Amino acid sequence: MTAALQQAIKLLPLSRLELIERIQQEMLENPFLEEVPTTEESDNELAQKETAETPLDDGRQDFEVDWEVYLREEGSYENFPTENGREVPSLEATISNETSLTDYLLWQLSLSVQSDLGKQIGIYLIGNIDENGYLTCQVEEVSEIFGVPCAEVKDILEIIQGFDPVGVGARDLRECLLIQLQQLDMDASLASCIIRYHLEQIDERHFRKIAKTLRAPIEEVLAAVRVIRELDPKPGNRYLSSRVEYIVPDVYVVKVGDDYQIMLNDDDVPKLNINAQYQRLLRRDNGLQEDAKDYLEEKFRSAVWLVKGIEQRRQTLLKVSKSLCIFQRDFLDQGLAYLNPLVLKDVADDIGMHESTVSRVTTNKYIHTPQGVFELKFFFHSGLKSFEGDVMSSVSVKDTIRKMVGAEDARKPLTDQQLVAMLEDKNINIARRTVAKYRQELHIPPASRRRRLFDA
Repeated sequence: MTAALQQAIKLLPLSRLELIERIQQEMLENPFLEEVPTTEESDNELAQKETAETPLDDGRQDFEVDWEVYLREEGSYENFPTENGREVPSLEATISNETSLTDYLLWQLSLSVQSDLGKQIGIYLIGNIDENGYLTCQVEEVSEIFGVPCAEVKDILEIIQGFDPVGVGARDLRECLLIQLQQLDMDASLASCIIRYHLEQIDERHFRKIAKTLRAPIEEVLAAVRVIRELDPKPGNRYLSSRVEYIVPDVYVVKVGDDYQIMLNDDDVPKLNINAQYQRLLRRDNGLQEDAKDYLEEKFRSAVWLVKGIEQRRQTLLKVSKSLCIFQRDFLDQGLAYLNPLVLKDVADDIGMHESTVSRVTTNKYIHTPQGVFELKFFFHSGLKSFEGDVMSSVSVKDTIRKMVGAEDARKPLTDQQLVAMLEDKNINIARRTVAKYRQELHIPPASRRRRLFDA
């Protein structure tokens, strides 16, 4: 496998952002690479600009570079820019960061605990609180580390458990919910009693059994359960980064008349060109040292390979996208229920490429269609045969199951066997174990867990 082919293959699975970063890095390291101007400039303007920046004395003088110095300093870093004799901070250093859960708790600790030892214990405890707000270490462990009684560690922990967000520092779900009820002055409430002794039964919806055990009216139990469901089981989550990662499609599919047009999204992707001055310098070979010449030749080859590799990546992505749209025309026209089963080999045979190439180019790529934005790999999945011999997409079958469960009577949820029978009515031949597998993949609990006897 040639070096050029290796580089082209490495470019295929890169996401759009990774490709942009790769190009920008290569432009910094390779003098032969330059970005094609995005503004429309006439040939005369470009020529005047080039002449003004690098005078060639009517073409009789070569562009002179001290390659010995360049090679010796290549890879070294400039000093940080200064302003009035002081270092100017980087852009990253000037951007404000969101307050993390740990920082917020440490700030509250500094205001609540005065002794140095107490602060050290508090810092250790806060350092062992996970992103959900739960303490992940044992009080006994902290007691041994600091050589203090467990009661002293518990005192600091109780202080932390009184911090915002309410419920933070708990050692399990039960303690987390009880702390929140305590803050609401509901220590002696029915909801508190249910959490202490019947928390597991809430999930199983054994409300009548709970009411009988606690000798409480069913209505009061249901009201208490509603209160419990308003509590936050993961109080630390609100301090997770709230920045939204937006997906920028690599391919756009637009319907024009009765056909679909496929367009690649090249916005913000630098368009590269080979620097003409360095090419002339390499061709003229004006007494360059051997190491300087080898360096230029290696960088020139690398630049050419990169430019060709990027274009090959574009063309491959375009071919695969066009093929996908042909195979999934029904989906584009009518939606998810009409998604056709498809494997890598189908597309590979259609465009005359290897399956591994199709797999690489569909990795980390997104396509914008009239039905929404999808990852390219979304369109590859197995199929199921109907009773009439037709093949139906497994994704479509899952969507059908999801809709059936969504429309069921909550008091009489559909069992897996009932789902099998309903799918048969839709001419879908599927085993019960497959229905159970798809249901689990859709994060739908079994019928016994979905049954709702009361409106709570």
